[in-house]
Amino acid sequence: MARAQIAYLNRKDGPARKVLQEAVDQLGFKVTLDDSYAPFKTAGYLPCTLDGEDAGFDMRFQDVAADISPALKSSIGSRDTAIGFRWAGDPREQLAALAVCAALVKQFSAIVHEPDQTCCYRLISCLPRRETRKGPFSH
Repeated sequence: MARAQIAYLNRKDGPARKVLQEAVDQLGFKVTLDDSYAPFKTAGYLPCTLDGEDAGFDMRFQDVAADISPALKSSIGSRDTAIGFRWAGDPREQLAALAVCAALVKQFSAIVHEPDQTCCYRLISCLPRRETRKGPFSH
């Protein structure tokens, strides 16, 4: 399994700590970001806790590389910021990093890519289809 992921988002959507923490909380993860997190300034180990236990990971903000593959460029579109995530073998670190990635996808329109894979993860909105019926049960 990968020990690194990259989240791509628009620079204007780079969330402040409070907003990112709220997004993680809304997903139900018991991950708490350290107060030292600052968008575009965090560059290295970010202390976090998972249910009260240490679960930090490495996080770095940067511009999207000019030499990314055409397929990846097509997937990320106009997103101009890359946030690199790395963790060691501790599953708590992995869960903390993935929780933040999931929050970025859900609340900030990020696309997440595993560097050793060809796929990207994005949020797909599924709206229920409203069926139109004629008859005694129609509204």
